[in-house]
Amino acid sequence: MAVTTASRRRVAGRVVALGAVPLALTALTAAPAAAHGSLSDPVSRVSACFAEGPESPQSAACEAAVAAGGTQALYDWNGVNIANAAGKHRELIPDGQLCSAGNDKFKGLDLPRADWPSTAMKAGSHTFRFRATAPHKGTFELYLTKASYDPTQPLTWSDLGEKPFASATDPTLEDGSYVFDGTVPEASGRQLIYTVWQRSDSPEAFYACSDVVFGGGAPSTTDAATAPSESEIDEGADKSSVEHGGHGDDDASTGAEVTAAAPAPEAGDTGGAGANAPEPDSAGASPADGAPADEALAETGGSSTSYLAMGGAAALALGASALFLSVRRRSADGAHRA
Repeated sequence: MAVTTASRRRVAGRVVALGAVPLALTALTAAPAAAHGSLSDPVSRVSACFAEGPESPQSAACEAAVAAGGTQALYDWNGVNIANAAGKHRELIPDGQLCSAGNDKFKGLDLPRADWPSTAMKAGSHTFRFRATAPHKGTFELYLTKASYDPTQPLTWSDLGEKPFASATDPTLEDGSYVFDGTVPEASGRQLIYTVWQRSDSPEAFYACSDVVFGGGAPSTTDAATAPSESEIDEGADKSSVEHGGHGDDDASTGAEVTAAAPAPEAGDTGGAGANAPEPDSAGASPADGAPADEALAETGGSSTSYLAMGGAAALALGASALFLSVRRRSADGAHRA
């Protein structure tokens, strides 16, 4: 039987429509990774200035930061990051740009001055808090400046201790903040705590500078740093170019390109942690030992619903591909008979 022009058009239309299905599903399932945040105890520079109000900061230091980098940097307080850091922090961030992580938008945070809003600190045990607007697995490392640190000079890597004085891997998440304990070394005067949060399911890392003062009592009211309240975070989210539940369309302005999750090991691969290691979930993170699936997903900022949706989308894509091949075969058979 001859294949008419109309039938060819119908087949072509089906081919085009079916070909678009996998592409659309790819766009849906290739969701960007989600992770943002900053240290809130002791509060980071960017968080303290955001809490003061981006449009009308109260301290001279935060006012200078806005003059240098604009208000958007403060609304994006949870986005001081490098998308593909992969642990190469010292290689990627130049001296004098540690607080901005080498990101020009946050350059106001690098201003060398001795009046940044600060937190009273003392040696000994301390409970640290890192406010995460999108949680994920990873390791926190905190460094304290050396006794020779001069806050009126640009911060360099050599100003920091060789090793972190506190670290935590996958700490407990409480009310939207990672909470972990550490022992603060002896120090005096104005110092700085530098925080690195390196994700374990992605090369992305986040950074924070927290100004602290040892001895001499608490900072004056005008110099005391305060963390933003939950209501302030919620109100400022609308003006943020960094989506609080993941990477937004404008994250390129913060250097936060879409970061792919770490690939799962191929079948039979015995490298890394070995063949008996827990199988990573689809975000590249291993569920906690003995933890229910939903609990493990919650630790990584995911949910069982999102994973089921991805599985369903994958199945739909396979079905569409099979139908696509079937249409092509029928078209070819019809043309041959003609």
